[in-house]
Amino acid sequence: MKWRLRRAGSADAAALSLVAGATFLEAFAGILYGADIVAHVARNNSPAAFDRYLAEGAIATLAEAGEGSAPLGYTLLTAPDLPVAPQTGDVELKRIYALFPTYGTGLGPELMARAIVDARAAGHRRMLLGVYGRNRRAQRFYEKQGFSVAGTRRFLVGTTRHDDLIYARSL
Repeated sequence: MKWRLRRAGSADAAALSLVAGATFLEAFAGILYGADIVAHVARNNSPAAFDRYLAEGAIATLAEAGEGSAPLGYTLLTAPDLPVAPQTGDVELKRIYALFPTYGTGLGPELMARAIVDARAAGHRRMLLGVYGRNRRAQRFYEKQGFSVAGTRRFLVGTTRHDDLIYARSL
């Protein structure tokens, strides 16, 4: 599958929302409660939520199919909102997701590389992210990308709290 990356703006809120909901469902169906997934996606992945993130200065990258430009994945860099000791120059990789058909195409590492370039260009020196504590596949990916565990948090999805790991990496 061929794809391309581009900076996303407010005109892309609906596309970001679509791929965000689809990838969250794909990642957590059968792991999290269905009603919790629906509530989480409605609250955090709506076009309005992406409009807010972007209006607050978030940096988003959208991965699109090479033909037809269907959204395939995305990243979202924001001000940190994680329970770790803050450092000057921190940024949070709030989201990095790609649809299953893109696995093995290099899209995930390319999305991460683009997020790192964008974070450095914005003057950040450390990237933080939270990951579901039982998602070993994602944890292996982050570790391959140079991240290490920097803390933990309890994360609310719908009405259920889950244990997450917080990863950090110098830029």
